[in-house]
Amino acid sequence: MTGKDVLERVPISKPPFGIGDLKKTIPPHCFKRSLVHSFASFFRDLIIIYAFYYLAANYIPLLPQSLSYVAWPVYWFAQGSILMGFWVLGHECGHHAFSEYQWIDDAVGFFIHSVTLTPYFSFKYSHRSHHAHTNSIEYDEVYIPKRKSDTLFSEFLNNGPGNVFTLLLRTTMGLPLYLIFNVYGRDYEGFANHYLPQSGIFNNSERGQVVLSDVGIMAVLYAFYHLFVTQGVKSTLFLYGIPLFVMSGFFVFLTYLNHTHPSIAHYDSTEWDWLRGALSTIDRDFGILNGVFHNANQTHVVHHLFPTIPHYHAIEAREAVKPMLGDYYKYDDTPVLKAMWRDTKECIYVEPDESTEKKGVYWYFK
Repeated sequence: MTGKDVLERVPISKPPFGIGDLKKTIPPHCFKRSLVHSFASFFRDLIIIYAFYYLAANYIPLLPQSLSYVAWPVYWFAQGSILMGFWVLGHECGHHAFSEYQWIDDAVGFFIHSVTLTPYFSFKYSHRSHHAHTNSIEYDEVYIPKRKSDTLFSEFLNNGPGNVFTLLLRTTMGLPLYLIFNVYGRDYEGFANHYLPQSGIFNNSERGQVVLSDVGIMAVLYAFYHLFVTQGVKSTLFLYGIPLFVMSGFFVFLTYLNHTHPSIAHYDSTEWDWLRGALSTIDRDFGILNGVFHNANQTHVVHHLFPTIPHYHAIEAREAVKPMLGDYYKYDDTPVLKAMWRDTKECIYVEPDESTEKKGVYWYFK
């Protein structure tokens, strides 16, 4: 796409097709979940994670100090990126896209998300709400856009230094801020986070599994404490802590760029419907990291339409559905760092476009 095409607004009229029409365009085998394929991805990531760890733990300390200053950041970036891909598999489990067996999906997802310090069931349930209300300014679960009346964003932070501060805060602390304080999330009565069983995010039938999620996180944190005691603070931070920190940054890059774009509309309850909300997402190109992230960044639109399609069929499904989607499909191949900075500057708040009669449709302004 050209730069002009990238910023062209996606249609906001109700599509001439339905979800059933879209499903018919996708080969039936794309909906089949294979334990062999899924566990192949699972063990591939585990092997790479261990290989990176083994090399870093045993060989970087042997390097001259000047070279170690380069080797450690390379390890942090590489390990953080593969941990992000591993996290994506856990997210897939939460959508029942890993296997045909819900208990296997939950067991594998619980393991993956716990070791990457994400409460599995808690995130699974809040993420389900996100998929059910995508781009509803009232009921979407995360990346709720600000309004012009929020002067902290529309005025105080709407400048160069404010953009830099927002970008740094989002990419360094975005995931923990969301999980702990529900920053970037929808408003709930009272204090809402992903660790409190009584949080408004969850219903009564889900609270017991929220506790189980907390137990998984506490077990991993205890393991880190044991490593602090036995291996030392520096070793634990360098081998485990910083890669997880890098992973959380990749999480924000991935999710923010798949849901934020100047050409994508948000809707209030007078205009919103599920299909237009699901289509208000963007596929992105992360270059060499596409395969590392199991192509989640490249297939996000079809993922919102059919979240149980496993990652190894997602590109085929995307290509099958694109002709029917037409202009409703959005892909932006702008280099990721450039896109992140552009969208941070351009997507400050949403308001209805005064030139149209549809006052329930909101666009980003700066």
